[in-house]
Amino acid sequence: MTSNLEAQLLTLQAEGEKAIFSADSLERLEELRVNYLGKKGELGALLRSMGQLSAEERPKIGAIANTVKEAIQNSIDQQRASLEAAEIQGRLEAETLDVTMPGIYRPQGRIHPLNGIIDRATDIFVGMGYTVANGPEMETDYYNFEALNTPPDHPARDMQDTFYLPDGNLLRTQTSSVQIRYMEAEEPPIRIIAPGRVYRKDEVDATHTAVFHQIELLAVDEGLTFTDLKGTIKMFLQAMFGEVPIRFRASYFPFTEPSAEVDLQWNGRWLEVMGCGMVDPNVLKAVGYDPEVYTGFAAGFGVERFAMVLHQLDDIRRVYSSDLRFLRQF
Repeated sequence: MTSNLEAQLLTLQAEGEKAIFSADSLERLEELRVNYLGKKGELGALLRSMGQLSAEERPKIGAIANTVKEAIQNSIDQQRASLEAAEIQGRLEAETLDVTMPGIYRPQGRIHPLNGIIDRATDIFVGMGYTVANGPEMETDYYNFEALNTPPDHPARDMQDTFYLPDGNLLRTQTSSVQIRYMEAEEPPIRIIAPGRVYRKDEVDATHTAVFHQIELLAVDEGLTFTDLKGTIKMFLQAMFGEVPIRFRASYFPFTEPSAEVDLQWNGRWLEVMGCGMVDPNVLKAVGYDPEVYTGFAAGFGVERFAMVLHQLDDIRRVYSSDLRFLRQF
């Protein structure tokens, strides 16, 4: 009986070690551990038969059983360490970043020429103490015309062919509507610029389009004069274009009085670039300001016009074509 049990224990050890060192995963290794060393495992089953041994035989078989158990446990520990090391190495190889390999190339983006003009003008005006104001592109007749001293029968409406909507609203023809909304909500002193997209039924050609961009400025305070307006515009234009000659020509806008067109000399000829004027008292009254106390000035320009001059563009439609051959120049 002793020799038979001893042989079974040694066979169990040999079979166990072979199976353990053949395990290819930690999950399989755990199954083998339970199979050989668990409470209901094969080693336990053999040890339960020791009750049939004599008192003299039990110590010998017990010592052999302990040796077999330790051998199997050591084999499990070794294989576990090996499998864990292999798993870590595999993860390192899969996750390691090779810094010597070239990176994935993604072409660098560029600022669109229109956004570039808006950003540049905004920086100049913010440096002069102005705040950026925004408003809706779909407007009411009141904010787009009436509050700007342009009632329904005013001939100035003929100057702006407007996109009217079925509900009676319209697509704003100028960002001046932002000025009205801002003045209704704030008290003087005010210094704002209103950049944004505007809409008019212009025939599309090399210098006109139905959708374009404006930047308008407004200042309202006590004691502002046309001299303040001229100084502000001169400082802005020279920051944009350099030390160029600038002139003011008398003009007409329904929301400013007096009004002027602003020209600058560029490449040997005069170019009209802005409109401006002192805020009409009726506009101040419309927002609840007392024109006997406050005065103001306003000005505006087309972003596309500035882009065409500064970048020497021959056709306004180029800035809307999304042609990368054109846009990569900026």
